[in-house]
Amino acid sequence: MFRSLRSVNVRQYLVSYARLPRTLSTTSVLCDKGGDKKEDKKGGGKDGGDGKFRIEKDTFGELKVPADKFFGAQTMRSKLNFPIGDIGERMPLPVIQAMGILKKACAEVNKEFGLDAKIADAISCACDDVISGKFYKKGDFPLVIWQTGSGTQTNMNANEVISNAAIKNMGGELGSKKPVHPNDHVNKSQSSNDTFPAAIHICVGMELNERLIPAITHLRDAIKCKSEDFKDIIKIGRTHLMDAVPLTLGQEFSGYAHQLTNGLERINACLPRVYELALGGTAVGTGLNTQKGFAEKVSKRVAELTCLPFVTAPNFFEALGARDAMVEVHGVLNTIACSLMKIANDIRFLGSGPRCGLGELMLPENEPGSSIMPGKVNPTQCESLTMICAQVLGNQVAVSFGGATGHFELNVFKPLIVSNVLRSIRLLADGSVTFSKNCMEGIQPNKERIAKIMNESLMLVTALNPHIGYDKAAAIAKTAHKNGTTLKEEALKAGVTEDQFKEWVDPKKMIGPKEPGKEPAKSDKDPAKSDKEPAKPKPK
Repeated sequence: MFRSLRSVNVRQYLVSYARLPRTLSTTSVLCDKGGDKKEDKKGGGKDGGDGKFRIEKDTFGELKVPADKFFGAQTMRSKLNFPIGDIGERMPLPVIQAMGILKKACAEVNKEFGLDAKIADAISCACDDVISGKFYKKGDFPLVIWQTGSGTQTNMNANEVISNAAIKNMGGELGSKKPVHPNDHVNKSQSSNDTFPAAIHICVGMELNERLIPAITHLRDAIKCKSEDFKDIIKIGRTHLMDAVPLTLGQEFSGYAHQLTNGLERINACLPRVYELALGGTAVGTGLNTQKGFAEKVSKRVAELTCLPFVTAPNFFEALGARDAMVEVHGVLNTIACSLMKIANDIRFLGSGPRCGLGELMLPENEPGSSIMPGKVNPTQCESLTMICAQVLGNQVAVSFGGATGHFELNVFKPLIVSNVLRSIRLLADGSVTFSKNCMEGIQPNKERIAKIMNESLMLVTALNPHIGYDKAAAIAKTAHKNGTTLKEEALKAGVTEDQFKEWVDPKKMIGPKEPGKEPAKSDKDPAKSDKEPAKPKPK
């Protein structure tokens, strides 16, 4: 009875929640043919919601737009047509900031090519508030990722916001498109088909340089410090999750550090393609409605604004029709995620325990690990990082599909691609810094446990290979394992002397190659030539 009543209440709650309006309804913003035309366009008419709305127009007609927002009719129409998800699905801030940088550069170059100086300066000034994130935080960029695949509506969102901000600064009327028109002035010599891919490259280039490279470098350097600290700690290696020959803990950590060094080199290797901007190709790559030199001047100005070496793409048809550079970038991110997954998994397995696991590492204890088991502490930083890596591996699928599905002169998966690339960059960057500060930098070796495990390993027998041969060494190891005895016991039974075993089976001599020209010394009583076999395993 109680369960049934509770289920009904939950269902009623969910149904009520689903019915809540997430956006303004179409009927509340579409203007009637009659009465709304009498509305005070500054937002105070009888149908203007007491100053809550103003009237804006696009080529489809009139729409009511919130009076406190700078976006216009095309942005409002996109909000109506794509009410998908919540604020978490909004076009990422870095894309909008990149649009601000791009529009600012275009306005300044257009000024050189004859655009009215007052209009160009007003546009440039308005772009500063786009770049700072002010308008994004204020809600002037409300559009979601899931819109037109070219990013046209986000481009027009930027054009409308910049236009109205410039109009306001010049003392004009919002929505009038005078004296600054969103298309004729803000979007002059541009198309969504070249501005949006250019913005993608700008924001990804900035995020790679300003966020990911410093974060990966921070973690790599922390691991290198640990590698140096652990250089004299000899431990047993593992291959196939099974005992192998010794190495130092420092050597093991040096492998992790070099994985990330390679990751940094991969980022730098793909950056030249990221720095190529599609701007200037306009609609299909031909440069229609631009002037010669416009593209190069804008790229140069973008480079100055960002302090990054952006250039004009050598081929606009590739720059518009494909997203290969972003697929390449995410391939690098995917590789870095694989590296971090391996590193984090190794760390948590080496730190497993504290009594019944490998227990070779002692990880920082950051928080309680269980709601029922008192005193339990878990490798949560490793778990967080591996989940991030799993997400990046999933994002790779979406980016690859989006990049492979560009048709003819225009790829129309751009918002999907850029949102996943940016999310992967952010997750990997934040995850690397967090993992470094809250785990890697506080790791300590459990020297007693490391020594115990190493000395118990049967794979130290590998050091006998050059002296008695592989087959005899294998027989010693197998016999010791079956009898539950030590390598030394079985080696002595097989004819190896105690002094020979002490000299040959020395972990310190097993962590690197021998000096050239030094062959293993053979004693007069060479166990390799002896017919004496190891003792037979004891019957169970």
